[in-house]
Amino acid sequence: MPTTYPELYFPVIVQVIIAIAVAAGLIGISALLGQRRKSPLKDTPYESGMAPVGSARERFSVKFYLVGMIFILFDIEAVFLYPWAVVYRELKIFGFFEMLVFVVLVLVGFFYVYKKGALDWSNATEGRKTEGRKTEGRK
Repeated sequence: MPTTYPELYFPVIVQVIIAIAVAAGLIGISALLGQRRKSPLKDTPYESGMAPVGSARERFSVKFYLVGMIFILFDIEAVFLYPWAVVYRELKIFGFFEMLVFVVLVLVGFFYVYKKGALDWSNATEGRKTEGRKTEGRK
């Protein structure tokens, strides 16, 4: 059994050194042996097998980022269910009700986001808003 820090961390240090050496070796071999042939076809961006159309600098809707953040938020909250499931029997009924409150709060947050329309990607809501503006201008 290791008793000092160098003895304790020696296997970790060796593994890190081996990983760095393997990564550097593979990159070096690829740089030395890899073929480099330029062609116009290779220089075009790959977009799922379809010919690129338009500019790559177009703006995304804010809803795209909002849905991404909401997904990450609910995904992280779902991760908290795993440790609870592991120690469920030790927590008894108190742990059950505690997790029940947590799940209810997550569902309340989800329904709030749903009712606000943050998960709706269709342009139907935007179309209604612009129609309302057009009718206001005509009055």
